Amino acid sequence: MKRILFLIIMIGISVQGYTQDELNDKFKPIPAKKSKIKEVIPPKEIAPKVNPPAVVEKPDPLQVNPEELFKDSNLYKKEANVEGIFYRRNQYLGSFKTKSLTSTIRYRDAAFVDGDKIKVYLNDKVIVPEVSLIGEFQEFKINLVEGINKIDFEALNEGFAPPNTAEFQVYDDKGVVIESSQWNVGTGYKATIILVKE
Repeated sequence: MKRILFLIIMIGISVQGYTQDELNDKFKPIPAKKSKIKEVIPPKEIAPKVNPPAVVEKPDPLQVNPEELFKDSNLYKKEANVEGIFYRRNQYLGSFKTKSLTSTIRYRDAAFVDGDKIKVYLNDKVIVPEVSLIGEFQEFKINLVEGINKIDFEALNEGFAPPNTAEFQVYDDKGVVIESSQWNVGTGYKATIILVKE
């Protein structure tokens, strides 16, 4: 029995020695894993869309509105509302800018020669009182004034095949074509082109 008691004491001491070793002051805690601290990036602030203020364009004093142009009943015949007849009205041929001092206007009958006659105005003053349109180009030269130069071609008749038709060409002082087109107007109506000298 002494032996059994001795054996139990020895086992207890040995177990006690192992447990004492665990409780030693040299305890080293296991370090925590270094976790990467993520920087919190605030969401991008989206600025509201601000449209820049609309640029107010200064109205061009030399711009001509064709609707306003033909309102003067002293200068232009009123449009005839005849169904199927498109040429009983004034015709706006466009507005063109140029730096030239003079301009040459060439014109001729656009269809077959049928006796069409025209009168030509520059800024509401007659410069060609009457001319018959023929198959070859005829021309006249004008001195351009600063600003608006309004050229009106008035149909004096429609020949024997209506309407009054013509092909015209406008050249600057260097011989470069500014505009080339045609008109188709009835008797008493005008085809108008504007040359703006800058």
